[in-house]
Amino acid sequence: MTDNDRNSAGRTLEEQIDDLVAANRILAKYNVLDGFGHVSIRHPERPGHFLLSRSLAPELVTAADVMEFDADSEAVGGDTRTPYLERYIHGEIYRARPDVHAVVHSHSPSVIPFAGSSVRLRPIYHMAGFLSGGAPVFDIRCCFGDTDMLIRNRDHGRELARTLGQEKVALMRGHGFITVGSDVRFAVYRAMYTETNASLQQRAIGLGGEIAYLNEEEAGKADAMMAGVMFRPWELWKKKAMDAQ
Repeated sequence: MTDNDRNSAGRTLEEQIDDLVAANRILAKYNVLDGFGHVSIRHPERPGHFLLSRSLAPELVTAADVMEFDADSEAVGGDTRTPYLERYIHGEIYRARPDVHAVVHSHSPSVIPFAGSSVRLRPIYHMAGFLSGGAPVFDIRCCFGDTDMLIRNRDHGRELARTLGQEKVALMRGHGFITVGSDVRFAVYRAMYTETNASLQQRAIGLGGEIAYLNEEEAGKADAMMAGVMFRPWELWKKKAMDAQ
């Protein structure tokens, strides 16, 4: 079963916002997000728009904090609350990828070394088959020279989306990574296991021997298999994160 076979179709706006709040809380609880990072969903009723919290630590996000943004990543409805500076990550990925309905941006520590070295992040076990042949790396110097590394405008976001291409994960040199999915639950799952795979890969590298990564066929089959069961951990993560509040 593919990602697109299990999306958010048929679920109300309120239900999807509730899951967006849960996604923030889950990723904060498991240290994939900290005081920084963010999660968005494509607006289910206005596909050119997306929903993203106001600028706030993910662990604190509630439904009341969610803002609506247009295709240019500008707040709609006269909302004057402070948005995330890097909202262009989300807007430009949605523009480039009609199949994407959720985006996570994280700075989780195990992933950063792979964004800043020649060692590619590759799937070392079946839970991370979505990494396939290795996550591409976006280097903002490619087009914009020396910057503060942030995605501050649509041009930055467009180049990041170009690096992501049709993949499910992209790393960002000196910064972090993004994951995408047809549903916020897919994007969260991939963010969680991108961090875990990075940690395991570093341990395997430290052993000093040859590493048997999943090949592309194995990774594809594993990813398809996980698509049918990834809602099981979602329900557990959601319960733990929301009960903790």
